[in-house]
Amino acid sequence: MSPGLRHRLRILFGTRLGLSTAGRACAVQFGVLSGAAQLYLTFWPDSRLPRGATFLVLAGVALAGGIVQSWPRDRADHEFSHPEFGVTVAVGDLFDQPCHLVIGCNDVFDTDTTDDLVIARRSVQGQLLHRVYAGEVDRLDGELEVALTGKQPVRVEERATKRAGKLCRYPVGTVAVLGLPAQRYFLSAYGTMGNDLTISSKPDDIWLSLGELWRAVHVHARREAVAMPVIGSDLARIDSMDHAGLIKLILLSFVTRSRQSVICKELTIVVRPEEYERVDMLELAAFLRTL
Repeated sequence: MSPGLRHRLRILFGTRLGLSTAGRACAVQFGVLSGAAQLYLTFWPDSRLPRGATFLVLAGVALAGGIVQSWPRDRADHEFSHPEFGVTVAVGDLFDQPCHLVIGCNDVFDTDTTDDLVIARRSVQGQLLHRVYAGEVDRLDGELEVALTGKQPVRVEERATKRAGKLCRYPVGTVAVLGLPAQRYFLSAYGTMGNDLTISSKPDDIWLSLGELWRAVHVHARREAVAMPVIGSDLARIDSMDHAGLIKLILLSFVTRSRQSVICKELTIVVRPEEYERVDMLELAAFLRTL
């Protein structure tokens, strides 16, 4: 059995929400089928089947239909009104999304992926360098320098203290906007790169950085679609929140800010395929309906 299938079965039959969702779907299916059967017997009374056999057939079909209807998907979405905007949580590749992208960064905006010492090549920051900038770190650093013009560092580390990477520390929440109007990259500093080259962050840091991110998106994205990863889920060492908790934090922040004025018409939170087993899409869909 594949991990994806095992994960879907666990969600559907191993959680209270999954069981209740499947139960409601089966009940609806059974009601519809029972009504159709009664209508059929009204017009063709001579074609009666044994009552027990009829019940078993209806129950079996309703069970199969209910499971199909409530089967966990690889996405959850919801459309909001007053104002109108949409939110999607989907499994996929962030860099395949045809829209503006959010890239989580540390407070010194490190870019070097050599030997995975400072930035891991597999991280979103590392993929930005290699998939968008073709590994041209000088070009990326040059654009970052321009984007950070006017933003004051809070501290400059000594090379003797921080043995690799950049030295200018910016406030957590700083956003560097790269790219052209048709394709923006919002680099959001949500965590601190320690002098020991490990990244750390806290839920308060994530919440603060999200607020600053929405302000930048509101100004530069022209209300067009934006996609982002699950910020804080990989190397930021946020031990107090799981994957689902981080997604809910992002959703709550975005919807709360969007109630004031539209940030963008569509936000997609992209979950990497290898992280899918950490996400219950049924639960996220239910959470979206409460916002």
